[in-house]
Amino acid sequence: MTTDTTKPATPKFIQIHFLAAWPGALLNRDDAGLAKRLPFGNATRTRISSQCLKRHWRVADDRHALHTLAKQSGVEGLRSKIAIEREVTGPLRARFDEKAVDAVELAFLTKFYGKNAKDKQSRQALLFGRPELVWMREQAERLLSENLDAPSAKAAAEAWIKEEKANLNQLRDQNILAASLEAALFGRMVTSDTRANRDAAIHVAHAFTVHEEQAELDYFTVVDDLRDREQGDDAGAAGVFDTELTSGLYYGYVVVDVPLLVSNLTGCDRADWTGEHDRALAAQVVEHLVHLIAEVSPGAKKGSTAPYSRAELVLVEAGDRQPRTLANAFRDAVALVDRESNHSLGNRSAAALTAHLAEMDRVYETDEARRQAAMADLKLDGVADGSLRQLAEWAGGLVRDARITA
Repeated sequence: MTTDTTKPATPKFIQIHFLAAWPGALLNRDDAGLAKRLPFGNATRTRISSQCLKRHWRVADDRHALHTLAKQSGVEGLRSKIAIEREVTGPLRARFDEKAVDAVELAFLTKFYGKNAKDKQSRQALLFGRPELVWMREQAERLLSENLDAPSAKAAAEAWIKEEKANLNQLRDQNILAASLEAALFGRMVTSDTRANRDAAIHVAHAFTVHEEQAELDYFTVVDDLRDREQGDDAGAAGVFDTELTSGLYYGYVVVDVPLLVSNLTGCDRADWTGEHDRALAAQVVEHLVHLIAEVSPGAKKGSTAPYSRAELVLVEAGDRQPRTLANAFRDAVALVDRESNHSLGNRSAAALTAHLAEMDRVYETDEARRQAAMADLKLDGVADGSLRQLAEWAGGLVRDARITA
């Protein structure tokens, strides 16, 4: 039977699974410059961290860019250690006394970056929304306009910081997305202001190869063109280097907490997400996310590896019970070569996914609605198939049209 959704759905969770392959690349490096790894089951795998994946999806600059949605609503985000200097007090320095600006700047830095704020390197890179930065600049400008000399500006800024109105959380009443669209989707932690924190509505797992790691060291030299002309064949290399390259077919997993997503975007109570709220932006986010997951590649050393690929299988599930990864389909690593069946690695990986999914259905009877977009060799048996565009529109429609069923 083909799994689809023809019944009214209240998708509390949307799960997105993908299989994507990259040959000869360095997708995500550790502190030693080597590919990240993950021991899992009976083999060590090559890994792409969730932070790496989210970063590339957040900053992708294409027709499905999340920052385009944010810009349309005026709620872009800026993650930086120097946001106060650049965006809040910096524009005011030409208009007010330098020492007075310094005093206000230090008060703001201490409030939001903590007691070690003077040292830029020790600060946490905080995520601020554009509305928050504009609001802070307005407050700083007011303080400086009313207190022209450094001592009075310092005293006024410190007094203001202690007041409840200095809390970023107050902007939530004026603009639910003041903390930025990025914070609403991927969360935010502000240690100096816990009420300004946001829980992530999108959860991303580390992607890993379904088979054992495949790696090699790429040895290369840099030739000095001028020396080469002078010395001919005896010219030495200007530099000798090596770097690690890996190849692999990766399984990735993303969960969208739909009630929390709608709550973060509209300000409604999480339990009331299916009420009369505008879920258009939430639906757009899900549609764009499906495209980004399938089409945007992470990768270091782009100039020498061109690590651009697209997912060969994207499976989307919607249900009202706790989500569950399908990573355990690959707990026993898929053999790189199977001479008996002569089936491709992708085909055998899809078969492992299909078998594991069937067992989960048999045991838990969770009855998720499913659709897929897949290359012919990786299609999952019994799951409705279509293009990526159709899959994304279906997933977004589930959010937009969700309703409580009897």
